[in-house]
Amino acid sequence: MNTSLLYGKKGLDIELPDRTKVIEPKHIPGLGEKEKEEAFQAMKKPTGQKPLKECVNANETVAIVISDSTRPTPNHKLIPWILEELNHVPNEQFVIINGTGSHRDNTYAELCEMLGKEVVDSVRVINNQAFDPSTQAYLGTSSTGAEIYLNKEYVEADRKIVTGFIEPHFFAGFSGGPKGIMPGIAGIDTIMHFHSAKMIAHPMSTWRILKDNPVQGEATEITCMAKPDFMLNVALNKEKEITAFFAGDVVEAHREGCKYVKEHAMAPCEERFDIVITSNSGYPLDQNLYQAVKGMSAAQKIVKEGGAILCAAECSDGLPDHGNYADILKECSTPQDLIDMINDPNYSKFDQWQVQKQAMIQVWSDVYVYSTLQAADLEAAMLSPIRNMEETIQNIIKEKGGQASIAIMPQGPLTIPYIENE
Repeated sequence: MNTSLLYGKKGLDIELPDRTKVIEPKHIPGLGEKEKEEAFQAMKKPTGQKPLKECVNANETVAIVISDSTRPTPNHKLIPWILEELNHVPNEQFVIINGTGSHRDNTYAELCEMLGKEVVDSVRVINNQAFDPSTQAYLGTSSTGAEIYLNKEYVEADRKIVTGFIEPHFFAGFSGGPKGIMPGIAGIDTIMHFHSAKMIAHPMSTWRILKDNPVQGEATEITCMAKPDFMLNVALNKEKEITAFFAGDVVEAHREGCKYVKEHAMAPCEERFDIVITSNSGYPLDQNLYQAVKGMSAAQKIVKEGGAILCAAECSDGLPDHGNYADILKECSTPQDLIDMINDPNYSKFDQWQVQKQAMIQVWSDVYVYSTLQAADLEAAMLSPIRNMEETIQNIIKEKGGQASIAIMPQGPLTIPYIENE
């Protein structure tokens, strides 16, 4: 059988044995020409909140938080629509804050791609500066003891808006909603606590779970300390087309969106597989190896212990070349050693959470990666590089006796696979 993985901007076609089980979300068509109409309807009739236009007076300052270039949120549509709905507010009273968290700044060219040149040239746009305390405001302490620092311009704005894309998330349950604020515009100390080894290792910090999920819980608690006045989130299909809008209260409307995504993304399986082939949902989600851990994590939910995960992620932005991710991977010689090191209370480095998740997957199964990265970079991360997908799959099948069970997740972590009896 021939199938295609979401990979980069063009996809990746591969030939697989006919017995391969294809696991993907139910397809929902995009809204097409109804997009704008539906967006304005959502802003006028939101969940748990007044209509957006009524939330903002003409003399007030407005901060709009967006997700960075590693997310496919269609802000080139959402932001112009929000500005149009708030056309009684002068452009100079807006600031758009790019929720980079601890990621690198996005460039002018990237911001133009994300927002449209007209918006970038007419409204002030800034990147969150997690490592610069002078750009952050202190809000107190969370119930788990985190010292809360959020972007000062956001905190001091008269009105606050957050946009986002709701998708399954490997330790927050779902993205979007509160996660646009926390960790999107948080300071590094707050981000570190949010991604602590204890939080990441918690059994409820996983796909599709919101209730009693400590990561989602802390994101929600911190967000509500400087709560947005309005949220506009979307759900997308595999073509990155908008299928639905969720607007209004950042908690209530987000939960509605999660329920919608969960209904379409859940994929039950009767048993685990020897081999699971996945992607990281294509560009922009597969820009680097750091992000590709999500695809590996989704596959781990249905692969046998000692099995093999094959992840196709283009990694056009490298490992990436910023942060501590690559350096932490080099500090130990085995995945278990990485886990033990990160679980040491005296160890603390930003990006350790992604290494921790990756190592937990690698302890469970072998992980192979097809990408544009150099083989040496993958081997340094204790991952097996793939030059040819079909050849690698056939070799693994032979190693496992010729009758290995195989599954493929063409859309990667846009799917939430699970084993029914587990």
